[in-house]
Amino acid sequence: MQEKSKVLLVDDEADFREIMAKFFARRKIGCEIANGCMEALDWLGRDSFDVVIMDISMPGLDGVGCMAEMKKIQPELEIIILTGHASINAGLVGMKKGAFDYCLKPIDFDELLEKILLARKKISGQLKE
Repeated sequence: MQEKSKVLLVDDEADFREIMAKFFARRKIGCEIANGCMEALDWLGRDSFDVVIMDISMPGLDGVGCMAEMKKIQPELEIIILTGHASINAGLVGMKKGAFDYCLKPIDFDELLEKILLARKKISGQLKE
């Protein structure tokens, strides 16, 4: 990515968070990690992010509910939903509720990177809806 990006990754699976942290580090993308919604909301309260990448299925407040809370804090925030259940329906529900896009797990890293770039373009006004 040419410009500096900062991503917040929200996922309850430790192995997945570790893999994704390495993915972002290799691409020089700033990344903070939260293991659930409450921790993500704490991060959002003290830092700013270009894009949030969030698992839809987490204990406590799920990804869709968490997204609603995040949008109250930062309405322009773009969120990419992850679903590990190969459920396109869950991703579409997330998009209807305000997510920028969704990805299926296992993640296609190139696809995720492209969606992050598109989300950043939308934020900067370079992407027309």
